[in-house]
Amino acid sequence: MSFYKRGYVGMNMRDAISKLLPLLQDAFLICANGYISRDAFNINDRPKNFYMLGSMGQASSIGLGLALTRPKEKVVIFDGDGNLLMNLGILTMMAQLKPKNLVHVVFDNECYDSTGGQRSISVEVNLADVARGSGIPKVEKKKLGEDFVDSFKGYLNRDGPSFLLIKVQRDPETEMPRVNIPPSEIAKRIRNT
Repeated sequence: MSFYKRGYVGMNMRDAISKLLPLLQDAFLICANGYISRDAFNINDRPKNFYMLGSMGQASSIGLGLALTRPKEKVVIFDGDGNLLMNLGILTMMAQLKPKNLVHVVFDNECYDSTGGQRSISVEVNLADVARGSGIPKVEKKKLGEDFVDSFKGYLNRDGPSFLLIKVQRDPETEMPRVNIPPSEIAKRIRNT
Protein backbone atom coordinates (compact mmCIF):
# COMPACT_ATOMS: atom_id res chain seq x y z
CA MET A 1 0.00 0.00 0.00
CA SER A 2 1.13 3.54 -0.77
CA PHE A 3 2.71 5.76 1.88
CA TYR A 4 0.43 8.44 0.44
CA LYS A 5 -2.66 6.49 1.48
CA ARG A 6 -1.24 5.37 4.83
CA GLY A 7 -0.51 8.92 6.00
CA TYR A 8 3.26 8.74 6.50
CA VAL A 9 4.89 12.02 7.41
CA GLY A 10 7.79 13.10 5.25
CA MET A 11 9.10 15.85 3.03
CA ASN A 12 6.76 17.27 0.42
CA MET A 13 7.82 18.00 -3.14
CA ARG A 14 8.04 21.76 -2.65
CA ASP A 15 10.47 21.36 0.24
CA ALA A 16 12.53 18.85 -1.74
CA ILE A 17 12.74 21.26 -4.68
CA SER A 18 13.76 24.03 -2.27
CA LYS A 19 16.67 21.90 -1.06
CA LEU A 20 17.95 21.13 -4.57
CA LEU A 21 17.58 24.49 -6.34
CA PRO A 22 20.51 26.21 -4.55
CA LEU A 23 22.80 23.34 -5.59
CA LEU A 24 22.29 23.80 -9.33
CA GLN A 25 25.02 26.42 -9.71
CA ASP A 26 25.26 27.04 -13.47
CA ALA A 27 23.30 23.97 -14.62
CA PHE A 28 20.28 24.16 -16.88
CA LEU A 29 17.03 23.10 -15.22
CA ILE A 30 14.13 21.65 -17.20
CA CYS A 31 10.93 21.43 -15.12
CA ALA A 32 7.92 19.21 -15.75
CA ASN A 33 4.55 20.90 -16.00
CA GLY A 34 2.27 21.41 -13.02
CA TYR A 35 3.44 22.05 -9.49
CA ILE A 36 7.08 21.27 -10.29
CA SER A 37 7.29 24.25 -12.66
CA ARG A 38 5.27 26.46 -10.33
CA ASP A 39 7.39 25.63 -7.31
CA ALA A 40 10.73 26.09 -9.08
CA PHE A 41 9.57 29.35 -10.66
CA ASN A 42 8.34 30.87 -7.40
CA ILE A 43 11.25 29.64 -5.30
CA ASN A 44 14.11 30.60 -7.62
CA ASP A 45 13.42 31.75 -11.17
CA ARG A 46 16.50 32.19 -13.32
CA PRO A 47 17.21 32.36 -17.08
CA LYS A 48 18.56 28.78 -17.20
CA ASN A 49 15.24 27.40 -15.92
CA PHE A 50 12.84 26.02 -18.53
CA TYR A 51 9.24 25.57 -17.41
CA MET A 52 7.03 23.13 -19.29
CA LEU A 53 3.58 24.64 -19.50
CA GLY A 54 0.78 22.28 -20.42
CA SER A 55 2.57 19.43 -22.23
CA MET A 56 2.68 16.60 -19.75
CA GLY A 57 5.56 14.15 -20.04
CA GLN A 58 7.76 16.24 -22.33
CA ALA A 59 10.25 17.84 -19.91
CA SER A 60 12.46 14.75 -20.05
CA SER A 61 12.56 14.86 -23.87
CA ILE A 62 13.47 18.54 -23.85
CA GLY A 63 16.12 17.90 -21.19
CA LEU A 64 17.65 15.09 -23.24
CA GLY A 65 17.71 17.26 -26.36
CA LEU A 66 19.35 20.13 -24.50
CA ALA A 67 21.94 17.81 -22.95
CA LEU A 68 22.87 16.49 -26.39
CA THR A 69 23.18 19.95 -27.93
CA ARG A 70 25.08 21.45 -24.98
CA PRO A 71 27.39 18.58 -23.98
CA LYS A 72 29.75 20.77 -21.94
CA GLU A 73 26.99 22.07 -19.66
CA LYS A 74 25.13 20.14 -16.96
CA VAL A 75 21.41 19.63 -17.59
CA VAL A 76 19.06 18.69 -14.75
CA ILE A 77 15.47 17.55 -15.23
CA PHE A 78 12.93 17.92 -12.43
CA ASP A 79 10.22 15.43 -13.33
CA GLY A 80 7.22 13.90 -11.60
CA ASP A 81 6.02 10.32 -11.48
CA GLY A 82 2.94 11.15 -13.55
CA ASN A 83 4.99 13.02 -16.13
CA LEU A 84 7.51 10.22 -16.49
CA LEU A 85 4.74 7.64 -16.82
CA MET A 86 3.48 9.60 -19.86
CA ASN A 87 6.86 9.17 -21.59
CA LEU A 88 8.58 6.04 -20.26
CA GLY A 89 10.35 5.47 -23.58
CA ILE A 90 12.60 8.43 -22.84
CA LEU A 91 14.52 6.30 -20.35
CA THR A 92 15.68 3.92 -23.09
CA MET A 93 16.67 6.90 -25.26
CA MET A 94 18.74 8.36 -22.42
CA ALA A 95 20.40 4.99 -21.85
CA GLN A 96 21.24 4.56 -25.54
CA LEU A 97 22.46 8.12 -26.18
CA LYS A 98 24.40 8.29 -22.87
CA PRO A 99 24.63 12.06 -22.32
CA LYS A 100 27.30 12.44 -19.63
CA ASN A 101 25.91 15.81 -18.57
CA LEU A 102 22.34 14.69 -17.74
CA VAL A 103 20.78 14.29 -14.28
CA HIS A 104 17.13 13.16 -14.21
CA VAL A 105 15.40 13.74 -10.87
CA VAL A 106 11.90 12.32 -10.39
CA PHE A 107 9.79 13.51 -7.46
CA ASP A 108 7.40 10.63 -6.80
CA ASN A 109 4.34 11.50 -4.71
CA GLU A 110 2.36 8.58 -6.17
CA CYS A 111 -0.34 10.85 -7.56
CA TYR A 112 -1.26 13.43 -10.16
CA ASP A 113 -1.11 16.24 -7.64
CA SER A 114 -1.84 19.30 -9.78
CA THR A 115 -5.03 17.76 -11.21
CA GLY A 116 -6.53 16.74 -7.88
CA GLY A 117 -4.36 14.01 -6.42
CA GLN A 118 -5.53 11.02 -8.45
CA ARG A 119 -3.40 7.97 -7.65
CA SER A 120 -0.62 7.15 -10.14
CA ILE A 121 0.64 3.68 -11.01
CA SER A 122 3.97 4.47 -9.30
CA VAL A 123 2.26 3.09 -6.20
CA GLU A 124 2.94 -0.38 -7.66
CA VAL A 125 5.65 0.32 -10.27
CA ASN A 126 9.12 1.16 -9.00
CA LEU A 127 10.29 3.82 -11.46
CA ALA A 128 13.91 3.40 -10.32
CA ASP A 129 13.72 -0.25 -11.38
CA VAL A 130 12.29 0.84 -14.74
CA ALA A 131 15.19 3.29 -15.23
CA ARG A 132 17.71 0.60 -14.26
CA GLY A 133 16.05 -1.92 -16.56
CA SER A 134 16.15 0.61 -19.40
CA GLY A 135 19.92 0.79 -19.08
CA ILE A 136 20.47 4.02 -17.17
CA PRO A 137 23.90 3.40 -15.57
CA LYS A 138 23.49 5.38 -12.34
CA VAL A 139 20.15 4.97 -10.56
CA GLU A 140 19.16 5.65 -6.96
CA LYS A 141 15.87 5.60 -5.11
CA LYS A 142 15.41 7.62 -1.94
CA LYS A 143 12.59 6.57 0.35
CA LEU A 144 10.31 9.04 2.06
CA GLY A 145 12.38 10.89 4.65
CA GLU A 146 15.72 9.57 3.41
CA ASP A 147 18.44 12.14 2.64
CA PHE A 148 18.83 12.83 -1.08
CA VAL A 149 20.99 15.96 -1.13
CA ASP A 150 24.35 14.15 -1.11
CA SER A 151 23.25 11.88 -3.95
CA PHE A 152 22.16 14.89 -6.00
CA LYS A 153 25.46 16.69 -5.35
CA GLY A 154 27.33 13.56 -6.40
CA TYR A 155 25.39 13.30 -9.65
CA LEU A 156 26.09 16.95 -10.44
CA ASN A 157 29.82 16.26 -10.14
CA ARG A 158 29.99 12.92 -12.00
CA ASP A 159 29.32 11.76 -15.51
CA GLY A 160 25.82 10.52 -16.25
CA PRO A 161 23.27 9.88 -17.37
CA SER A 162 21.95 9.64 -13.83
CA PHE A 163 18.49 8.97 -12.42
CA LEU A 164 17.45 9.93 -8.89
CA LEU A 165 13.98 8.95 -7.65
CA ILE A 166 12.89 10.86 -4.55
CA LYS A 167 9.75 9.70 -2.76
CA VAL A 168 7.87 12.77 -1.48
CA GLN A 169 4.49 13.64 -0.08
CA ARG A 170 1.92 15.80 -1.81
CA ASP A 171 2.52 19.52 -1.66
CA PRO A 172 0.69 21.53 1.01
CA GLU A 173 -2.77 22.86 0.24
CA THR A 174 -1.39 26.34 -0.48
CA GLU A 175 -0.71 26.56 -4.20
CA MET A 176 2.11 28.56 -5.69
CA PRO A 177 1.13 31.08 -8.38
CA ARG A 178 1.39 29.91 -11.98
CA VAL A 179 4.45 30.67 -14.11
CA ASN A 180 3.73 34.11 -15.60
CA ILE A 181 6.31 34.04 -18.40
CA PRO A 182 4.94 33.30 -21.89
CA PRO A 183 6.22 30.04 -23.43
CA SER A 184 7.98 31.92 -26.24
CA GLU A 185 9.93 33.94 -23.66
CA ILE A 186 10.82 30.81 -21.67
CA ALA A 187 12.27 29.28 -24.85
CA LYS A 188 14.09 32.49 -25.76
CA ARG A 189 15.73 32.71 -22.34
CA ILE A 190 17.14 29.17 -22.68
CA ARG A 191 18.40 29.80 -26.22
CA ASN A 192 20.17 33.00 -25.14
CA THR A 193 22.03 31.56 -22.13
